[in-house]
Amino acid sequence: MADLKPSIIVIFGASGDLAHIKIFPALYSLWEEGFFPESFVLVGFARTKMNDEEFRKSIFASLNSHCRKRPISEDDFLNFSKHIYYLPSLYDKVESYIELGKFITSKSNEYKIDKNIVYYLSTPPSVYNDAIEGIKNGNLISEDFKGGGFSKIVIEKPFGYDYKSAKELNEHLLTVFREEDIYRIDHYLGKETVQNILAFRFSNAIFEPIWNNKYIDHVQISALESIGVGLRAGYFDKSGTIRDMMQNHMMQLLSLVAIEPPALFDADDIRNEKVKLLKSVRPLSLNDVKKYTVRGQYDRGVIDGKQVVSYKEEEGINANSITDTYAAMKLYVDNYRWAGVPFYLRAGKRLKTHKTEIAVYFKKLPYSLFSKAGIENIKQNSIIITIQPNEGISINIGAKKPGFVMDIEPVCMVFNYKSSFRLSPPDAYERLIYDVILGDQTLFARYDDMLIAWQLITSIMNGWSKMEPPVFPNYDAGSWGPKEADELISADGREWNNIA
Repeated sequence: MADLKPSIIVIFGASGDLAHIKIFPALYSLWEEGFFPESFVLVGFARTKMNDEEFRKSIFASLNSHCRKRPISEDDFLNFSKHIYYLPSLYDKVESYIELGKFITSKSNEYKIDKNIVYYLSTPPSVYNDAIEGIKNGNLISEDFKGGGFSKIVIEKPFGYDYKSAKELNEHLLTVFREEDIYRIDHYLGKETVQNILAFRFSNAIFEPIWNNKYIDHVQISALESIGVGLRAGYFDKSGTIRDMMQNHMMQLLSLVAIEPPALFDADDIRNEKVKLLKSVRPLSLNDVKKYTVRGQYDRGVIDGKQVVSYKEEEGINANSITDTYAAMKLYVDNYRWAGVPFYLRAGKRLKTHKTEIAVYFKKLPYSLFSKAGIENIKQNSIIITIQPNEGISINIGAKKPGFVMDIEPVCMVFNYKSSFRLSPPDAYERLIYDVILGDQTLFARYDDMLIAWQLITSIMNGWSKMEPPVFPNYDAGSWGPKEADELISADGREWNNIA
């Protein structure tokens, strides 16, 4: 792997959950495995008042709870923590950014490194515009300030609330940073199995020739969670599953499984193909939204043998909330490869199992040679790409059952990431933060594919706003979701891959 340049990483919202659960464990893992150079600086920038030592102690506690390899050695952390500093700051005060600039300059001189700076926005979206403006007004990206170094910005989802707000945020960003310095992070793209979609498709000659509407009957993309909203009630109730999952994670998975082969395996070529693919997704009229989308909200139920409350009874949720905790839709990609192939997408919370997968179903045989078995008894071939948990790929085929009768039964050939490579895949944030510092944007959303995805999702939300909302709740916690989602796919003579 390429060496990383000595860098100064400024984490806005450094006292928050995301920083402690995901970002700092990823940074520590990269350092512990030798990817960081000798000289680097981590700066926490947040409203919470604390000093360097208190900040370091909070990080150590988080690492022991959330790091991929734990427990954490106190001696190792002591060496790591020498690079960690904290600045109590206010996001809407330019003075905080001026102080940050002075601090960066002093540490750049102390560590004898260039001002290669990553500004990581790990804050609520409401802070984004203040932080962008503060970086600009604090003179933190000017050539005079950074000299020969780089300035990059990382932004967490949600990138906007709808098409209009996403476009405005993007325009604001581009007044301060260049597109090549903007990293819109979607942690799904950092997962090994998501990256393996491209390897699976384009490094194996046996699959690409049949990856089209001649052979594929339909595709299912599922992101199912057994957990509820947890501590994210304030954010989630304003967003719902349609914004939280469909606009970003699900659209990215759709584009990867369906894109054309890029000319080169580089950031621009891959993202160009993703844009072409998303432009080919058939727009939904109001009538289409009524017919081809489903929304749901969970009721009380049983998860892992324990009784759980309904969404409206969760702490911090309005008792009259009509926020969706489940969304499903049927989409078509109108291009030469995929014409006529439906893509069924579903995502939700408090469901029967926790899994994210892409299930590619091939067309049924036109005729059965095995008349006694009957064509209806021979299952469709399928490829299941499991993104989490138990990352891997399985191929389901028919084979003769041992014995004197020609009985055809489904069998499964399985590639499991951990057992095949005998190692644990790096956390998605490790890969993504590594790529940010390296300067590789392949696994990050570009402004145009992000806006195209928002265009589709906004049209669905606008359609829902013109329709009578369903009577919520409409599915039990611990179930597979609302019956309307089953009807969406069964109307076409198909069924969801409901295997726990």
